[in-house]
Amino acid sequence: MPQPPTPEPDPKPGPAPERAATAGPEPETGERPATNPRPTPPAHPAPAPDDAVIHTHALTKRFRGGQLAVDSLDLTVPRGSVFGFLGPNGSGKTTTIRMLMGLIEPTSGTAKVLGRPMPGAGRRVLPEVGALIEGPALYGFLSGRDNLVRYDAADPTADPRTRAHRVASALERVGLTAAAGKKARAYSLGMKQRLGLAAALLQPRRLLVLDEPTNGLDPQGMREIRALIRELAADGTTVFLSSHLLDEIEQVCTHAAVMARGRLIAQGEVGELAARTRGRLVVTTPDPADAARVLKEQGFADVTTEGERVTAEPPERDLAEVNAALVTAGVRVRGFALRRASLEDAFVELTGEGFDVAG
Repeated sequence: MPQPPTPEPDPKPGPAPERAATAGPEPETGERPATNPRPTPPAHPAPAPDDAVIHTHALTKRFRGGQLAVDSLDLTVPRGSVFGFLGPNGSGKTTTIRMLMGLIEPTSGTAKVLGRPMPGAGRRVLPEVGALIEGPALYGFLSGRDNLVRYDAADPTADPRTRAHRVASALERVGLTAAAGKKARAYSLGMKQRLGLAAALLQPRRLLVLDEPTNGLDPQGMREIRALIRELAADGTTVFLSSHLLDEIEQVCTHAAVMARGRLIAQGEVGELAARTRGRLVVTTPDPADAARVLKEQGFADVTTEGERVTAEPPERDLAEVNAALVTAGVRVRGFALRRASLEDAFVELTGEGFDVAG
């Protein structure tokens, strides 16, 4: 995970970076972490699957004051996947990511990244991980290009003879070549996100951890970053992606996990998660009040009306009979279809709440 290096002495020393990547904002609970230098692992941690890039067993984080941020998390991220990490505000997503990256220690439980225990093996693991967590840490008084030069120079494995090529290639991949000479303080939020992603891509990575990577981007920029994520996955990089954009997860991710109130409530392939939730019946008719009445009589739940559209959660029965009942009751049916459940439907059903974009 790239960290901003210490600036070299300068006759006109510049200000400190805008933020420190390792510090970040306070945890989601608002509490400061309790001191726990040597957490005790469980006696018999579950073995990690052979294809797991991230694997946790009973991973728990309790902050000072007793606030339980992450509760007995068993998470498995398959190698080569684009893994979406979802949850409403305060669900424990950011706390989990910070434990995985060794930024904070767990209270109990175990976490393995690339097959090695974290945070203990951080020096061996992190050079193979690119991360953009809670926004990039940048030197505002340096250009975008010079920020990447500093990042690259801080990597002991980076060959200085090919540094210029790596920096230019990373800038091109995220679409910042034209703005490479501009000072980072003048970058928009979206440009800063791109530069942080470029820093994570200076070296080939086995794992890329991204926290809200399209935050601040315009629609075209979002499409470009999503295309880049697919390209990285096709090249063999596992991408762990935290996002509040459910359509982004559906478009990009192969697998996903949903957290709520510190607990993992579902994980698996994206299509399977959506398939667990039944779709909704959509009836289009100029007689919505009569249609809603008939659907309720037929045992439908959560019947809602909006203009000429009536939607409902269907019971386990033959929908052809329901259509016949509507026609028999004199309802003029212009459209009758079962809408496929989306990941958003599954999310609401699993968590019992909508998605808070501050999460």
